Formats: sequence, C-alpha cells, structure tokens
Amino acid sequence: MNREIARVLATGMVFSMAAGLVGCGSSESGSEAVSEKTKETTEQIVLHILENDTAKSEGYLQELLDAFNAAYAEKGIQAVDANMDEYTDLAANGPYGYGPDVLYQANDKLMTYAEDKHILPLTIEDFACYEYVPEEAWDAFKMTLDGKEYYCGVPVNIQEPMLFYRTDMLPEDWEEVWDKDGNQKPDFLENWNDLYAFSQYLRETDTSANQDGQYGFMASLNNLYLSSQFIFSYGGYVFGETEDGTLNAEDIGFAAGNTAAGMSALKQMAGLMNEGCIDDTITLNRYEKLADGSYFCAVSTPDTYSLFLEKLSLHYEAEGLTEEEAKTKAKENLQMVELPSCMPANGDLSQKSEEMNEADWVDTVVMGGVNGYGISSYTKYREASVEFVNFATGYEMIKTRADMLGIAPTRSDVAKECGDTTDMIFNSLADGRIYLMPSIKAVDQIWVPTQTVMGDIAKDAFREKKGESAKYTSKENFQAAMETVNKNIYDAIYTLSE
Repeated sequence: MNREIARVLATGMVFSMAAGLVGCGSSESGSEAVSEKTKETTEQIVLHILENDTAKSEGYLQELLDAFNAAYAEKGIQAVDANMDEYTDLAANGPYGYGPDVLYQANDKLMTYAEDKHILPLTIEDFACYEYVPEEAWDAFKMTLDGKEYYCGVPVNIQEPMLFYRTDMLPEDWEEVWDKDGNQKPDFLENWNDLYAFSQYLRETDTSANQDGQYGFMASLNNLYLSSQFIFSYGGYVFGETEDGTLNAEDIGFAAGNTAAGMSALKQMAGLMNEGCIDDTITLNRYEKLADGSYFCAVSTPDTYSLFLEKLSLHYEAEGLTEEEAKTKAKENLQMVELPSCMPANGDLSQKSEEMNEADWVDTVVMGGVNGYGISSYTKYREASVEFVNFATGYEMIKTRADMLGIAPTRSDVAKECGDTTDMIFNSLADGRIYLMPSIKAVDQIWVPTQTVMGDIAKDAFREKKGESAKYTSKENFQAAMETVNKNIYDAIYTLSE
C-alpha cells in the first residue's frame, strides 16, 4: 500500500467530520465504524462503481475494473459495475442501499449530493493525484460549511463544449475563400459570423434531393450546456455571489447583460439547421451525421471523441478501406477544437466579418465543468472506496482513460502526454472564457426552464418557414423570454419547493 493511502487510512479520511457534515448520510456509531474496518480485512468487499455511459460502452470501465481487481485480489476487495443509469438518483436510492459506493459525475451533480450530505468529504492531500491536479479543478468540488472548506470529489477531466469536424470535408478553396487573414486557419473556426456564412453557403449549395444532406454548424440549441455561448458571451450568468464570495441562488442572471442579443443569434443559427435543433435529435445523431458528411461540424464534449472516431472509422470501412486503414484515416481527419472565439456584440450573425472592427466583437464564453469521483455517504466500505478512487485517479488509469475516450485529463503529467487540449481548456478557464457549472444544489433547477425557452426560440425559425407567426421578433421579446427563465428558476428553487 503506498504512502498516500496509508496516511488516508490512518487519518480516517476526515470522517471525524461525519457528525457535522455527513450526519444525515450515515448513522454508524464509533463501534460500528471499528467493526466495519475489521469487516474490510476479513470479508470479501464488493464495491459498486457508477461510471458514465461512454466509459461503459467504449470498454474503459471494464479495463478499470479488471486492473483494480487484479491489484486488490489478495486484499479481498472487488469492484463491479453498479449496473445503473449514469444519472441515477443517489439521494433517492442511497438511503435504501441501492446506490453505488463510488460514482463518477460532473461537479454540479456531485456537489448537489454533497450539499445534502449524500457524498463524503475527503482529505484531498492524501490522494496520489493531488500534486498533479490544478487548484481550479479541485475548487470545482469545494464547499464551505460553517466557515470551513471541504472537498467532496477527486477531479478526473475538465469539460467544455468543443467543435468536432473532418479535415477532409473542408472546401478545396478554403485557403483562398475562407482564410481572409491568411493565418492558415479557416475563418469559420475563428468567429461566429464566418461560421454562419459558411453554414449558409453549405445550405445554399446542397444538391441532395430534399436539400437535407448538407449542413454546417449543428447543435441541439435547446441544450444550455452545448449552446451556452449564446448566453454567457453576452453577460449572462447562472447565480451571482454574496459579499463573502459564495453563490447566491436568489440572484439569477439569464436575463442579465445583453442576452437578448445572444438569443437573437441563436434564432438566426437555427434557421440554417433542421428541426432537430429544437430538441435532443442532433445530440443523438451527431456522431453518425458527422461521419457521413451530412454535418460539417457538431458540438460535443472531449470525452465523446471516441464515439466520433468510431463512427468515422466505420464510414471509411464502408467506403472500402480495411479496418486498420479506416482507423488511421479517421484519426488523421477527425479534429476537436474549441468553439470560435468571437461572437458579434450586437447578436447579428449575418454581418460580414471583414466589415467589422474589434469593438464589434465579444469573447465567446461557454459553460464548462469538471468530472470526477465521489464516494457515497451510504457506502459500507469507506476505506476500500477511498482506495478505489486513488487507484482510478492514478497515472496509469487516467492515461488509459485519455487514450480510450479522448478526455482532457486534469492530471498535468498525463495532460502533457496527450497534447495541448487540456492546457488550452485551462487557459480558457483562466481567461474567463469558460463559466464553470455552479457547484450548489440550486443548479438542478436551471436546466428545464432554459431548455424550454431556448428550444422555443429555436423553433421560431421554423414557424416562419411554415408561414406561422413568429413569437420573437424584437429585443423586447427576447428579453421577456429570458426574464421568464429567471422567474421559473426562482420559483422552482424557492416557491414550488415550499
């Protein structure tokens, strides 16, 4: 057992705080805790691990379980798939013994559980990954209680919406037509007006029978996380802060700044998509549609890279390449980059970029998050769960996860070997271009109200095409819609919960 884990077991992983922070999550007395430790050394321990669906479908979870079980076989500890939906409700299932021992989730979800004492606090200095993970990543799992700071998760990877595209789908004349500044990077990967213009060009030159086979930028515009740039780039925010720097859920900011302009841009972009943008359709078919060339680019997160790669490889195989040739070609052509860094300040995507000056742009700001492991307050095997998390966040397993899934790892030693994606994301975070998901329970209430309104605004583009009356025709209309979002979130947090 390494030094870090020995120290973890010696200190009990700050579980002396249980009465204060996790009192409602565990009813063990001191004698029961001692008997648990004895049990952990005399009986076969089975840990139930909840991972995300991508890790399961791509085989990473099985790799992790096999490696851990081989390393801990002689210690009587076994880890198995919790065999639950990745978004299982720990608060509902945990108290009845149905929840996992260890769960991998985004920071907002883990910290929602932690706020209600469903997740254990951790002594993060005792984990082997501690010195390799940036402070910003640890802070995503930090909470303050009675003036004290606690950490309830161990970071694995950082997320933000990324743009996926194929280099072999770039127009042959892109350097002459779509690189006005001559920097060897297509303009439509640098600013949203050129991305809009290129998407419009693809629609106008679509020669398919129903003109539904050639799209540019594609995303589910009802999805706050994937389409957050239309809010946060224009001064919107989720929750404000109190004087001591803690989040204030009464201060809801989706109508702040110039988000009305952002919603106008969202509606414009919807007009160059199909109706799949008003719901989850594009989120579900983006891998296949990018692979077959129907979509030039689509929005997703770094940890889905392997899914794009898999579909693209199959596409090349169908064209006649061998499996190995197809994989090689897919890796060469599949690109994952950050979203274009400039948006029009007035929200008008149809302006020609060459006619705009620096003051006409605002920085693109997107919502991001940190995924990591937490330990359930209801586990019978706290110390064994700690060992599993330490193993899963060690160099070898994070490197394996990065190789298999294409994540942006928070471990700096692994990140250096995986290219510059992680550095790029952390730089964007430091520059204020990534708005981290708030790590408080109230964030649960933001998704449905934003999804409803953003989807309805996107649908407006299709109302007009069908000859129906548009609902959002002025800045006042967009502003009123975002104020409705604020009100519905407030009611969900404070009024409807009473």
